[in-house]
Amino acid sequence: MSTVAFHTLGCKVNAYETEAIWQLFKQAGYKKVDFEQKADVYVINTCTVTNTGDKKSRQVIRRAIRRNPDAVVAVTGCYAQTSPKEIMAIPGVDIVVGTQGRDKLLEYVEQYKRERQPINAVKNIMKAREFEELDVPTFSERTRASLKIQEGCNNFCTFCIIPWARGLMRSRKPESVLKQARQLVEAGYKEIVLTGIHTGGYGEDLENYTLADLLWDLDQIDGLKRVRISSIEASQITDRVIEVLNASDKMCRHLHIPLQAGDDEVLKRMRRKYTVDEYRRKIEQVKEAMPNVAITTDVIVGFPGETDEQFENGYRLIEELEFAELHVFPYSKRTGTPAARMENQVPEEVKHERVHRLIELSNRLSLKYAKRFVGDVLEVIPERPFKEAPDSGLYMGYSDNYLQVVFEGNDDLIGQVCRVKIDEAGAEYCRGTFATVVRDVPRPASKPKAV
Repeated sequence: MSTVAFHTLGCKVNAYETEAIWQLFKQAGYKKVDFEQKADVYVINTCTVTNTGDKKSRQVIRRAIRRNPDAVVAVTGCYAQTSPKEIMAIPGVDIVVGTQGRDKLLEYVEQYKRERQPINAVKNIMKAREFEELDVPTFSERTRASLKIQEGCNNFCTFCIIPWARGLMRSRKPESVLKQARQLVEAGYKEIVLTGIHTGGYGEDLENYTLADLLWDLDQIDGLKRVRISSIEASQITDRVIEVLNASDKMCRHLHIPLQAGDDEVLKRMRRKYTVDEYRRKIEQVKEAMPNVAITTDVIVGFPGETDEQFENGYRLIEELEFAELHVFPYSKRTGTPAARMENQVPEEVKHERVHRLIELSNRLSLKYAKRFVGDVLEVIPERPFKEAPDSGLYMGYSDNYLQVVFEGNDDLIGQVCRVKIDEAGAEYCRGTFATVVRDVPRPASKPKAV
């Protein structure tokens, strides 16, 4: 039996796509082995979001070639898309496929075995107009399933290389999304995380079908307990999206809404499509529609030209909006982007100090948010034994509003929807007491009125 090993760098979309590529190999009778073992085929799914991503990708490729010089080495993903020649120049790389055409990867492997000629199958991603269908009927993680609903991005923020790696916005056909959602529910998943490169842009390229329509159609699927949106821009949270979030009991009370900077001048230089005031108003609207919603966000610190005053503006805005958690990134130069060529690059030590302050603020805000729920009973889907004490009988999972909860349980509870009373709040995780498993009860269909 032929063996295949995978290594994924970068984001959750890459992780989803690696699972999809594994399905192709699995159907062809391959056995999956650990990347550190000797395999017949190595597939490296690369990242290019930073210069470091490129470097790490090259290191992993070389590791595979050293492990088995006779193996077929296939490289795919974002770095493969933007720099195929650079990758083909690494001795031992046999196949390079970008961010489309991966459904043909097995054919390329067979072709390489026959002809022993390197294959560069990278096409111009800017010409891609169709969503590439890659199904994942089941995941290695048993509790939460990712469902990729769109590809590409039309925003061209000045710090970001991704449109060049992923192409322009392409939405997956609604019937295809819903079909896979039903398959995932049949496979036992209670929660589906909608994912993509610019997830909230779903439907912008479709006629008369929007993200709000998709959310409502997902709400109608029997047996599905939770729908979580991996990320959505403030401008994409329309009144109709808010209406569905408000009316549906399946939509998670958790939205990840990237801020990136809390100062209008910096946002303008980043080429973000909102002002601080527009962002603030949108957050207030969401909080009104979904009381106790957890709003998490991304912040880039030390963007070229960011002054102390502009950073402080952002710091105060974050305090005021009371996010449940921040993902903080020091600005990192990405070759090929406008921001990398900007003057007034911020010194590393200044970035470091700002990052440190925002992480402290994030911990404080996370704890403050979690404290609201002490004494409440929340629905939690346990995912695995508690990682800090795997043999303690403690299990951990997420509530719909993204609190990580640890409580006493057993293996049978994994993947079930459990009611758990929150006893103690923490910045990283809360402790609770198991109450009961929620049983499925069919519910009458209802639909919010169109706005």
